[in-house]
Amino acid sequence: MTSSGVATTFLVLLGLAVLVGPWTLGTANRLDRLHVRTDAAWAALDAALARRAVVTRAVAAVCGRAELTAAADRAERASRADREAAENRLSALLEGLDRSVLAPALAAELSDAEQRVVLARRVHNDAVRDTLALRQRRSVRWLRLAGTAPTPSYFEIAEPGAEVEASALTQRVSARVVLLDAANRVLLFEGFDPTRPDELFWFTVGGGVEPGEDLRAAAVREVFEETGVELSADDLVGPLWRRHAVFAFDGLSYAAVEWFFVGRVDGGEVDTSRFNDIERQTIRRHRWWSAEELATTDATVYPVQLAEVLPSALDDWDGATRSLR
Repeated sequence: MTSSGVATTFLVLLGLAVLVGPWTLGTANRLDRLHVRTDAAWAALDAALARRAVVTRAVAAVCGRAELTAAADRAERASRADREAAENRLSALLEGLDRSVLAPALAAELSDAEQRVVLARRVHNDAVRDTLALRQRRSVRWLRLAGTAPTPSYFEIAEPGAEVEASALTQRVSARVVLLDAANRVLLFEGFDPTRPDELFWFTVGGGVEPGEDLRAAAVREVFEETGVELSADDLVGPLWRRHAVFAFDGLSYAAVEWFFVGRVDGGEVDTSRFNDIERQTIRRHRWWSAEELATTDATVYPVQLAEVLPSALDDWDGATRSLR
């Protein structure tokens, strides 16, 4: 390369550095502030939940309700993975409490503690939403501007007196399928809750088991309805995993048990023409994911441990059904 060519290249690179450098630094600083905000929001939510547990124990002592004390203790001791289910169980018990027997001051304190949880949860999830929105930008991912900061996650807890009644959890049994292609990639759909369209998440093929239907039959039916792939019950392996989840969707709160099978297809063609109305309204797209892609993505994926357990789906199943979150 001539000296003039070298100079030109240097000037081009210098110009790019001048243009991109400030943006990169600004974006990294903004992302750092968002992570700090998310951490602070979780600390505030954790404190609000802890206060609710303390007030609940005081209420239980007055009412003689040992199950309230036990639920509050379980919620406080629960790991982050199990916290949502434990807190929702406590919410359900509190929702069914006859508060007329409480002294006005104690009833007011309980109501205040509950409302602080509601507000703290909303602030936390807003912070998570904003952080994930920036982390998921292609330029941010390419430049790895998030560094080693862990990916934040939403905290789903039913809100008393809101559109989701904590005492009205709908029991739901689901058959889900980790559908793998020839390259051992898993098919996932991206969708959202109609009440929170900005909070996107990815999930496996599958859905609710109909009355009188067994798990394998439900799994085969769901695969066909959602992908057009025709499998038989014998084509499925499992259930390898079982997941308990409490979540809100379209104004209802569900206590779900999900059973996961593994199925295989040769090609990657997906036919979504048989989607029902709610699926057409809330599912944006689909794609095939490798275990490596799942392990490095900042997107929200359910089940949370899918990237961790996916390699085991490629091995011979030992007949044991294991818990998954």
